[in-house]
Amino acid sequence: MNDSQHKFSPDEWDEVNFPRSKVQEFDRVVERAISRRGFLGGALAFGSGAAVMGTAFLKGSTAMAQESTRFAFEQIAAQTDGTVHVPDGYSWDVLVRWGDPLFSDAPEFNAETGVPVQGSDRVFGENTDGMELFNVGGREILVVNSEYTNNDINLPHTEEGDPASADDVLLLQQLQGVSVMEIEEGDDGWSVVVDSPFNRRIHHNSPMKIVGPAAGHDLLKTEADPTGTESLGTFNNCGSGRTPWGTYLTCEENFNGYFGATGEMPTDEKLVAGYERYGVGADGWGYNYHVHDPRFDVSKTPNEPHRVGYIVEIDPANPDSTPVKHTALGRIKHENAAAVVAPDGRVVVYMGDDERGEFMYKWVSRDSYMPGADTSTLLSEGQLFAAKFNDDMTGEWVALTPEATGMDAAEIAIFTRTAASAVGATTMDRPEWVAVNPQAVEAYCCLTNNSRRGTTNDDGSIKTNAGGDEMSVNAPNPRETNEYGQIVRWRPHEDDHTVATFDWDLYVMAGNPEVHEGTPNAGSENVNAGNLFNSPDGMMIDTTGVIWIQTDGDDSNEGDFVGMGNNQMLAGDPVTGEIRRFMTGPNGSEVTGLTWSSDRRSMFVGIQHPAAPFPDGDGSLPRSSIIVIKRDDNALVG
Repeated sequence: MNDSQHKFSPDEWDEVNFPRSKVQEFDRVVERAISRRGFLGGALAFGSGAAVMGTAFLKGSTAMAQESTRFAFEQIAAQTDGTVHVPDGYSWDVLVRWGDPLFSDAPEFNAETGVPVQGSDRVFGENTDGMELFNVGGREILVVNSEYTNNDINLPHTEEGDPASADDVLLLQQLQGVSVMEIEEGDDGWSVVVDSPFNRRIHHNSPMKIVGPAAGHDLLKTEADPTGTESLGTFNNCGSGRTPWGTYLTCEENFNGYFGATGEMPTDEKLVAGYERYGVGADGWGYNYHVHDPRFDVSKTPNEPHRVGYIVEIDPANPDSTPVKHTALGRIKHENAAAVVAPDGRVVVYMGDDERGEFMYKWVSRDSYMPGADTSTLLSEGQLFAAKFNDDMTGEWVALTPEATGMDAAEIAIFTRTAASAVGATTMDRPEWVAVNPQAVEAYCCLTNNSRRGTTNDDGSIKTNAGGDEMSVNAPNPRETNEYGQIVRWRPHEDDHTVATFDWDLYVMAGNPEVHEGTPNAGSENVNAGNLFNSPDGMMIDTTGVIWIQTDGDDSNEGDFVGMGNNQMLAGDPVTGEIRRFMTGPNGSEVTGLTWSSDRRSMFVGIQHPAAPFPDGDGSLPRSSIIVIKRDDNALVG
């Protein structure tokens, strides 16, 4: 492994280890749309107050929501410093930081070395991401993902942060996963209730139950688990979701980087094809788990990678419950899970696969949700679909069935990407968070960026994803080497999320009109000098229908990104298309994860991987944190 490979982003690591050809069908659809209808000049023009979706999308429940989407703040300027900024009339404070105790026996955080391995599973984890808050019997329970670790910070005694022992690996394993903790608001603000009976850490060694069509399949069986139904750990927990029945969904994203090989890589044809499709190689992504823990050594435990890459359900109300991996929702690099109940009571879950040229998915349950009734089948029995976007601004969800894919149900669950390729799903620009509008029958997905879109190999062929699907320019992904990103929006036909067909358009195309005036890279008309941003990543829609957009992009504030400053959170009106910058994070950080207190008077936001010594100031390590934002008059913030 390259000495500094653990510092690569997932895309950079993937580029080095799995170089691919350069073509994307979603881009070709856009090309056709642009040439045929002047797509960028038409559907992306707001005109007389119409959103990017076009005037047709101002009808029905979206238009009815207009009065509830007026912003209660003045836009703030871009920032480049090492702290958080919010509008006048709002204040922020730190709720919890990496290394803060969840239990009174937790080790004390060291400002220079962080957390020792002993007791590292008793503190709040590192690099916060998706989160949700649950009210359990009047108590506020916050559940938060910890996506990954900054190895060089956690392992200062090692060279380049590469784990040198089993203890080093154990430390990293225990700082990732999920933190469940009770929080409360007192006279001095919000704080963690240390030693609450609800508090627990779920990490890379926590027992999991595997259910759904892949459970018990030979490809999930290992020497430690010959049944293929019980695994250890949930990994690279990125975005999140919540079920209508009050459980938490944590999403396993870049799981491939935890695996490697100390001996010969497997040669079985099915294993090799699966490894290549998901990016599992001989060198781990800087974690070195495979060197010190044979569970992650594919030369010894070749099926272990098949046991990760799923959505995991956690019951925050029952600290003794075992998390459940739902294989029916597919094995991909899950970003988040946006669940909604359809008119007939069936549960729909929208999902994105966060890799360049991968796909968007939808799950529809077989059974209907009834409050208080059994929910055990709702994420296990049903149908998984992949999205196909057409250049006439319509689309369809194609069922991933054995007949359509040539794969059995278990294979579809384990090799979901291959199944989606088989049905011709549309390649997308890194589909990240999906959000469903509670005020309208519509949903949104952040397409964060794609450096490969529309680019070619040395022989002139279009680059592809790992499955050979071309990444040429298409309607929902209309720009080559897309460095800014966009948000796609769709409305299911018949106002029913279970229906297989939909209309779609783009809510916003990020860009920089100060640098690229008159070109597609200027962005859509709702992007201006005052609200510049790039790489929309996280997204939530509050109870009033306001779209909260979080970014994880280039914060250099130079060149194509001049005027954008640090990563940020913006608010968007789904009807008028207006977007305002609400907060900025410290330099080097990603703003990710968002939820609210039960009374909607407090907003919790995640600050991941700050470069500045945030939030403790000079002399301390930078610490990922959850901050709380309130209005000074204690009015609602969502």
